[in-house]
Amino acid sequence: MRATVMFGAGDVRVVDVADPQLKEPTDAVVRVLRSAICGTDLLHYGAMPPDEQGMRIGHEFLGIVEETGSEVSGLTAGDLVVAPFMYADNTCSFCGEGLHTSCARGGLWGLDGVDGAQGEAVRVPCAEGTLVRLPVPADSALLPSLLTLADVFATGHHAAVTAGVGPRKTVTVIGDGAVGLSAVLAAKRLGAEEITLMGRHTERTDLGRAFGATAVIAERGEEGVERLREATGGRGTHAVLECVGSLTALETAFGVARDGGTVSRVGVPQYLEGPVGFDVFHRNVTLTGGVAPTRAYIEELLPDVLEGRVEPGRVFDRTISLEETPEGYRAMAERTALKVLVKP
Repeated sequence: MRATVMFGAGDVRVVDVADPQLKEPTDAVVRVLRSAICGTDLLHYGAMPPDEQGMRIGHEFLGIVEETGSEVSGLTAGDLVVAPFMYADNTCSFCGEGLHTSCARGGLWGLDGVDGAQGEAVRVPCAEGTLVRLPVPADSALLPSLLTLADVFATGHHAAVTAGVGPRKTVTVIGDGAVGLSAVLAAKRLGAEEITLMGRHTERTDLGRAFGATAVIAERGEEGVERLREATGGRGTHAVLECVGSLTALETAFGVARDGGTVSRVGVPQYLEGPVGFDVFHRNVTLTGGVAPTRAYIEELLPDVLEGRVEPGRVFDRTISLEETPEGYRAMAERTALKVLVKP
């Protein structure tokens, strides 16, 4: 079959790889209908050392079950399913607590002999615990929005939930990428009173307004903090959803957080140390967030997607074929695309 392999920074190719086969009785094989390129993939695209063997890439997909192992129940060939960006057994104590990303039997797509999502098919470990059936036909117009449950919409939801977003709460979202826009949508869904989006790309912030942002601040750093503080009477906001992962974004997040507020970071950290000293301590600001256990949220978010109350798939602004995946990486790296949908 054909699959996307990264051989180093800026070197993405679509090559022939072995067809996936069942290895464990708990496995399934899924034919991919839709996958995506993520901002996390771009971190590797920008910095991966050269590797002759290459790395399978991609962690967001939905597709059709083609085969299941002997110990898999509840799934049959022909089912349309979505997979979270990490697989998990959904039975261990961590999964029971909603922390599927800490599952001892779980892992990441593309590592340890597991297929990446940007290909024609995927072997799915822990299939019964990982895959969620979708009650729509394979040609449904909802597929882009359903795909966001694998990562970006559920990650934005994680940011909002861990920050305590709800009615009468004011929210700042830092970052106008797909996760940041999803966080705006998630905050709106949870009833936030005011949502300020900090971003400077007009096409993206316009979508953020459509998703529920009540204000946009284009300035960054200290200037952005000053603008937000002025807009909130000097107080800041109850919740800050940091969806970038840079040190500057984290510093901004603490700068705009209200005393007693919460900063939830879901952007993959690109720093080793952060500003968590006396100022944060003195103002009783909580730091939370982390890698999103998206499997824990899929069933909760699914009805709103199916019934059209939210349309997170609007973050996809370009659709490409599998063979065009290298072009999709270039487009996202050059910021000519917000988020790329891959259709094998």
